[in-house]
Amino acid sequence: MSAKEIIKYMEALQDEEQRQVLMRFFKTAAGQYGHGDEFLGIRVPQTREVVKAAAKDTPLSEIPPLLQCRWHEVRLCGLLILVWKFERLATRRLIDSAEATAARDEIVMLYLKHAERANNWDLVDMSAPKILGHWLLLPSSLGGHDYKLRVLDELAQSPCLWKQRISMVCTWKTLQQGDPSWCLRYAEVHLHHPHDLMHKAVGWMLREMGKRVSMELLRDFLSQHAHEMPRTALRYAIEQMNETERRHWLAVPRTR
Repeated sequence: MSAKEIIKYMEALQDEEQRQVLMRFFKTAAGQYGHGDEFLGIRVPQTREVVKAAAKDTPLSEIPPLLQCRWHEVRLCGLLILVWKFERLATRRLIDSAEATAARDEIVMLYLKHAERANNWDLVDMSAPKILGHWLLLPSSLGGHDYKLRVLDELAQSPCLWKQRISMVCTWKTLQQGDPSWCLRYAEVHLHHPHDLMHKAVGWMLREMGKRVSMELLRDFLSQHAHEMPRTALRYAIEQMNETERRHWLAVPRTR
């Protein structure tokens, strides 16, 4: 399918009442993080149905027009098509295939080229772990661990909030596979970030580290940093702990 066909079909699904709901939910008013984002009013399950119908027959060359589209839901559709394609190239049978590796790398490079178009938290959260995070765990013809580190460092150091969030949230996938190193690195990088959306991302990933890898690792991190963590990040990080321990960490005096 062409990008024009997908956009035309999705525009026909426009729902004005739901559009207003989404614009409020994703903070699109002046001065808010989603200012300027435009919605059709399509629910995520509807977008997933479009992806299901279109992904197999939509070539990568048609993805950039979707990602550059003004409509939030169309950009989500483009990102989810990339997820669909990446996951089918990352099955156990294809992990070490040179052809599949090259195809995965092509998807990652396209994703990175248009990363600023994942310009709201849901677009990041539904794509970064399953594309970039998964790629961190797989062979790549682009380079090994040091190369991948440079890629994420560049995202983390970008002035773009959404690229910064990608660098943090993509570590969810590595945590699911028992590797806390990426999470720990970018939690420290973003620890003093000024934006609430990054406080939530840092705390969320730290909570996942405690849940999926080691609660002791989380406690070690908090022992070093609880005094300087934004309260939102800290609250997110300790959600899985019992009430007594949560009170302990929240009582740590802030020095920053």
